[in-house]
Amino acid sequence: MSDDLAYATATELAARIRRRDLSPVEVIDAAITRIEERNPSLNALVFTAFDEARERAREAERAVTSGAALGPLHGVPTAIKDLFDFKPGWPATFGGIRALGSFSVPAYCTYAERMEAAGAVLLGKTNSPVMGFRGTCDNYLFGPSRNPFDTTKNTGGSSGGSAAAVADGLLPLAEGTDGGGSIRIPASWCGLYGYKASFGRVPYTARPNAFGSINPFLFEGALTRTVDDAALALDVLAGYDDRDPFALDDPVSFAGATRRSISGWRIALSATLGGIPVDRRVAAVVERAVRAFEEAGASVEQVDLAFDHDQRELSDLWCRLIMPLNIEGLEGLSAQGIDLLGEHRDDFPPEYLRWIDKGYRLSAQDVLRDQRMRTHVYDRIQQVLRSHDLLVTPTLAALPVTNAEDGNTVGPRTIEGVDVDPLIGWCLTYVVNFSGHPAASVPAGDVDGLPVGMQLIGRRYGDADVLAASAVYERLRPWHDAYARCAHRPLS
Repeated sequence: MSDDLAYATATELAARIRRRDLSPVEVIDAAITRIEERNPSLNALVFTAFDEARERAREAERAVTSGAALGPLHGVPTAIKDLFDFKPGWPATFGGIRALGSFSVPAYCTYAERMEAAGAVLLGKTNSPVMGFRGTCDNYLFGPSRNPFDTTKNTGGSSGGSAAAVADGLLPLAEGTDGGGSIRIPASWCGLYGYKASFGRVPYTARPNAFGSINPFLFEGALTRTVDDAALALDVLAGYDDRDPFALDDPVSFAGATRRSISGWRIALSATLGGIPVDRRVAAVVERAVRAFEEAGASVEQVDLAFDHDQRELSDLWCRLIMPLNIEGLEGLSAQGIDLLGEHRDDFPPEYLRWIDKGYRLSAQDVLRDQRMRTHVYDRIQQVLRSHDLLVTPTLAALPVTNAEDGNTVGPRTIEGVDVDPLIGWCLTYVVNFSGHPAASVPAGDVDGLPVGMQLIGRRYGDADVLAASAVYERLRPWHDAYARCAHRPLS
């Protein structure tokens, strides 16, 4: 049963449970069995709550047999991320901070709250890097997440454990959060579909700062193997919540978007997103993949975003923008008697400490200057999307890196002879977190068996457009056979 259900989609599992072809208990037991067999070689889940999940599965089974109303994900297994993502009583290490190994937050994140309301069953928490402050997935407490396409390689981050779990068939979908690409980055390296909605589409309910999601724009979402599952997850997660001052009051369903045509669309292709160096092998894969849209009746043309700032200035801008939110979290823990930057300073990688120290020195003028830079980026993207339906780029500039052995895996330091920031500068994702546009990473192909992603960026609030184009691409260039390489990998 574990192997039979491993690569069933969330949509399929939910439908079979509703028809009583499968019981929630069978589905959850199969997921647990597969996790127990395969997770040790991946380090995807770092906390499991199997007894709790089995009890919820039994409750879900009773609901099915009694004829009760069932949610759209009734009995479907999933997991949340071990970062700024909470369920009461579950550990919250904020990305593998050793001092927080037994810490917990008595609150629900949006994903946990809405997924359970839709009938899904949470099985545990997935690995991520310290405070989510890098595009790889590694930390001193749990170590790196390992890519199921090649377990010597990293999954990408920060939602790396979630990506590994979904690509390896442990779960049909899992939570990703995205402040600089943390859904799209691991989707690219693990051959998944990773969708980041428009800002405000999925409510952000964190406290004590209800306005903490704007610098840069932060998102909750899901990593999936199909576009239909992503649309289903978005229908579950989206919707107004008065706890979020930016939540959209726009009750629409996105499931139907995956059947739309894109004939007649104008699609812009930017091979470097304004000057980020890209490995020529990655660029070649994306150049071939984007031609699928021409087969669907769209036109594709090269554009130059021509930012006034080079790629090092832009990656530094992202690091500065996210520092106040990090400082707020550290200060909040300090108020509870956990002095992370003093007594537990060694729990943090040196790259993180360097930026935190800079963050404490930011002035009001620094903040205003950064928002002007961000405005310029937003204006350039808007300029392209006024005359095009979609902007396409590589998701990442490089192939998956080899995992380090010291808990501090970083990305490449140079690409095509150009120096880049090893934390985030090789990602063509963080720029979209300056602007809040919807974006997705679709599997575009591979280089020597390692997945490559293509990023689709839509107009503001154009979630249906991104999902429609993604689904057209999936039909023309299906990627699902690639998961056989994960399914048949050696378990060592």
